[in-house]
Amino acid sequence: MTEQLLALLSTYGAPALFAILTVASIGLPFPVSIVLVAAGSFIAQGDMGLWHVLLSGIGGAVVGDQIGYWIGRKGGREMIEWITHKFGGAASVDRAEAVNRRWGGAAVFFTRWLATPLGPWINLASGVSGYSWGRFLLWDALGEILWVVIYVFLGRIFSDRVEELAALLGNVTWFVVGLIASVLLGWKTLTYLRRTPKPAQLQSQVANSGSQ
Repeated sequence: MTEQLLALLSTYGAPALFAILTVASIGLPFPVSIVLVAAGSFIAQGDMGLWHVLLSGIGGAVVGDQIGYWIGRKGGREMIEWITHKFGGAASVDRAEAVNRRWGGAAVFFTRWLATPLGPWINLASGVSGYSWGRFLLWDALGEILWVVIYVFLGRIFSDRVEELAALLGNVTWFVVGLIASVLLGWKTLTYLRRTPKPAQLQSQVANSGSQ
C-alpha cells in the first residue's frame, strides 16, 4: 500500500496528495504519515512546490473530515452501527465519543495532529452528537494546518531519513492514543467506584429499608 501511494504522489504530485488525504480522513487506513513526510522530501529535492503541497494536504484533510462529520450528522447512530458492523472499530467509536463529550473542540483539534488514529472516529462522533459544525470546522482546520505543516517540514528537513522519521512519528502517535485510552479507562473506573455504595452505606440502606 505504501509503495503504491508514494508512486501516485511521485507521478501526480499535489492532486494525488489531496485525494489520498481526503480518503484517509474519511476513515480508510492509509499510511498518511509517510506520505506527508515523503511530500516534504520531494520539496527538498525540487520535485514538488511547498505551497502546492501545503494547500493540497490541508485541503484534502479538511474536506475528508467534513465528509466524515456529515456522515455522522445525517446518518446518525444507525449509520455508525452499520459502519462498525461492516468494518469494525466499535471500541474506537466508544472511545471517540467519550473523548468528544469530555473535551469538545479540544478533542477535534488534538486528534488532527497528535492522536490522528482517533480523528475519523471523532469526526463521526461529532456529527452524531450534533456538535456545532462551525466550531468543528474551526478546530478541524486549525489542527489540520498544524499537522500538515509539521509533517511536511520535518520531511523537508530530514529528507534523507523519510522511512525512519515516519516510523518514529507513527510510534509516538500510537503511544498518545494508548495513553488517552488508559486515562479514559481510569476515569470511567473512578466514576463507577464513586457511584458504587460502600459496604457501610449498603448496611445503612438495608437498615433504613427494614425500619420502614
